[in-house]
Amino acid sequence: MTGRVTLVGAGPGDAGLLTLRGLRALQEADVIVADRLGARTVLEQLVDEGEQIDAEVIDVGKLPGHHPIPQDGINALLVELAVAGKRVVRLKGGDPFVFGRGREEQLFCEAAGIPVDVVPGVTSAVSVPAVAGIPLTHRGIAASFTVVSGHDQIEQVRGGGEHTVVLLMGVGSLAHSAHVLASGPRGADCPVAIIEDGFGDGQRITLGTLGTIAHLAAARQVRSPAVVVIGDVVRLSPDADFAAPEALPVAADAARPARSRWTDALDAGLAADTGLIQAVDTLNPPSDRQPRSSSPSLFSRTR
Repeated sequence: MTGRVTLVGAGPGDAGLLTLRGLRALQEADVIVADRLGARTVLEQLVDEGEQIDAEVIDVGKLPGHHPIPQDGINALLVELAVAGKRVVRLKGGDPFVFGRGREEQLFCEAAGIPVDVVPGVTSAVSVPAVAGIPLTHRGIAASFTVVSGHDQIEQVRGGGEHTVVLLMGVGSLAHSAHVLASGPRGADCPVAIIEDGFGDGQRITLGTLGTIAHLAAARQVRSPAVVVIGDVVRLSPDADFAAPEALPVAADAARPARSRWTDALDAGLAADTGLIQAVDTLNPPSDRQPRSSSPSLFSRTR
């Protein structure tokens, strides 16, 4: 009998952000064809948490400039395994359809008569800035954002600092990207943040402007994986010392009572429902919060 392929988004590299449906697919798989970024880290964390993952793991991870198994080879491998009757999980970092070539793999398998399921994942384009306290949109500051691959030209990106730009895989081309965007309406003073190793042990943020970020990144030896955020929302970073935009009610924010990390995450852009934010504060007031355990469970890990 012909098997099937399931494309699973592993998220940004924290097993706590893997969906329940994705976890079930991994537990039921015969073979897992895994990427390097995010995917292998999540598998290792699952095993450390005691989750039963019995599938054979085939590593098809790519390094910058080095692709041991080209995309055509990965496509053919998925079909070969499924034709052999295997339940195959193609585990991809982030979300399979956000610069993940997931649709290409889906189309190739379906053309060969292989059924394909898709399990979305949490994309690093949104989650990594959020864990660093940077929302991609914020009332009165930014109402839209663009996600761009650092391998592509960005001359077509329009707007000023009120339109947030997120660069994925953009460290190698950072100087060029900064020059192009600084030459437009954003200007050289537009704030920039680089978040390295989001959700990882080496998470680090570098703050600057379009005029200074390339020099700062070189001086700090910034390395991939990293997400670059460009726009006025970077001023909202807890680590930023930029002058606050006039539209931001700084005094009101500073006067707010202590809030839980879940409330902060919601307000930072993971949800826009103010009723939900108020409910979280009501159900989990600051006085009732307990310190986190030194051994967090799989679905409560937060770095």
